[in-house]
Amino acid sequence: QVQLVESGGGLVQAGGSLRLSCVASGRTFSSKAMGWFRQASGKEREFLGAINWSHGNTYHADSVKGRFTVSRDNAKNTVYLQMNSLKSEDTATYYCASATSWGPGIADTTEYDHWGQGTQVTVSS
Repeated sequence: QVQLVESGGGLVQAGGSLRLSCVASGRTFSSKAMGWFRQASGKEREFLGAINWSHGNTYHADSVKGRFTVSRDNAKNTVYLQMNSLKSEDTATYYCASATSWGPGIADTTEYDHWGQGTQVTVSS
């Protein structure tokens, strides 16, 4: 099992920034990539970005490209989601997830086998 714990959410004004963290523990050797998703009330879970643990390759959704950036710190088993120029529509619960492979389907929720509990981000306008 891989355990994932997100942190860093909170209330921020529009135009502000937040950095979310996700610490992985347990059988982390089985994790090849990490992704960030969000889910707003009444909406489907949305892919934001992902990163490969080994190579550091990243892939970001077009909807947040240029505003959100995924990064990692292998020594800390931690991935980050830096969010800038936040908008009210970014309000959602944000989740990190672990995948056992890195490939074309990395934006698909079905590629991920472990999920964190989520952290709430609220952007006030």
